[in-house]
Amino acid sequence: MSDINPVHIIGGGLAGSEAAWQCANLGVPVILHEMRPERGTDAHKTDGLAELVCSNSFRSDDAEYNAVGLLHEEMRRSNSLIMREGDASAVPAGGALAVDRDIFSAGVTRALEEHPLITIDRGEVTLPDPSWDSVIIATGPLTSPALAEEIRKIGGEDQLAFFDAIAPIIYKESIDFDTVWFQSRYDKGSGTDYINCPMNKDQYLTFIKVLLEADKTEFKDWEKDTPYFEGCMPIEVMASRGPETLRYGPMKPVGLTNPYSDEKPYAVVQLRQDNALGTLYNMVGFQTKMKYGAQGDVFRMIPGLERAEFARLGGLHRNTFINSPRLLDKMLRMKARPAWRFAGQITGCEGYVESAAVGLMTGRFAAFERLGIPYAAPKETTAMGAILSHITGGADAKTFQPMNVNFGLFPPLENEAEVVKGHKGKDKSRAKKKAMSARALVDLESWTTPDIKRAA
Repeated sequence: MSDINPVHIIGGGLAGSEAAWQCANLGVPVILHEMRPERGTDAHKTDGLAELVCSNSFRSDDAEYNAVGLLHEEMRRSNSLIMREGDASAVPAGGALAVDRDIFSAGVTRALEEHPLITIDRGEVTLPDPSWDSVIIATGPLTSPALAEEIRKIGGEDQLAFFDAIAPIIYKESIDFDTVWFQSRYDKGSGTDYINCPMNKDQYLTFIKVLLEADKTEFKDWEKDTPYFEGCMPIEVMASRGPETLRYGPMKPVGLTNPYSDEKPYAVVQLRQDNALGTLYNMVGFQTKMKYGAQGDVFRMIPGLERAEFARLGGLHRNTFINSPRLLDKMLRMKARPAWRFAGQITGCEGYVESAAVGLMTGRFAAFERLGIPYAAPKETTAMGAILSHITGGADAKTFQPMNVNFGLFPPLENEAEVVKGHKGKDKSRAKKKAMSARALVDLESWTTPDIKRAA
């Protein structure tokens, strides 16, 4: 074992496994702490590292036109263990990357067990030892209560474990601005902080009926004792209390004037900017537990959203994540305790690949810090950099919720007008995505190769 002090990584899921691999391959020893099988969870079935407990899909593998496919390619170019074993265990899935979950987990486990700089410690860590001067917390949505409580005390957050009902997020460019308008209720703030989608009485009552009849997600037995997050009640639950409930809640029409009609709206759906770039808008108060297939049909009934494209659909599940924009710095260190870094779903990223990508970045940051080599974050123009920017400041800390990677998180193209010239509709969108992907892979080179050579 190296004479360099080890980095301690808590959690052997996708993020922790990737972080360990990155650290060790840069010459920094790692002790990877995984509580299974000493202590199991209600979701995991094996003691394998990087066990996939939900889907076996890593989603689209299209690196030109899909943001998660681009993330796949960036990780491959960054020597990702998760992507290497994902490719090795791939099963037929069209344009997506799906894996045989047992082969995948076995491959990750074997690679980490065989690495000379990685020690796997099977046992629960409820609190990092005070002597550990470099810690990566990658405990995911099932963080132990003791550790969650310690994080809460240090970070000052009120809640860490709850049902986080998530509202859908819409690409701004897919909204019909011939129907909707910018205005804040009673013109507060800048006066134009919200996008407003008006409904007449018939539209509203039809919407409520369809909303209540839509398919909903059912909870697992082990989730049923977890309360709703205060202030994030699913819209279907509110609507079930009476047909007028939403008109006096998130859909109240007061303080607004429709510039396109003299008719006063009977109800209004508001959208609020969700990222610093202004490319994404969330549906205010529209947390939902509707199944994904139903959400598009129901929400596209809303005037102005008939052709809405969703960067993220709504959802409701037990989760544990920190308010990263408030608590973490750009290198994923906890501001109040810089020896602790965070990785994976606990940071507020969403999805297998996103969690592993944050683990990849965190592992590199910790390794280079240990080696005393200056190291920058990836550029925001890359998929990894876009995720990092979002969870460490690009998102609004007041409304921060888990997010998948999507092109709405990327800075606009400097030559966008030239890129989209001559394109219309979907072709215009595809041209932009292809150009963003090409830019990302060019900018990734300056983040990976030179620093790896310096550390070798």
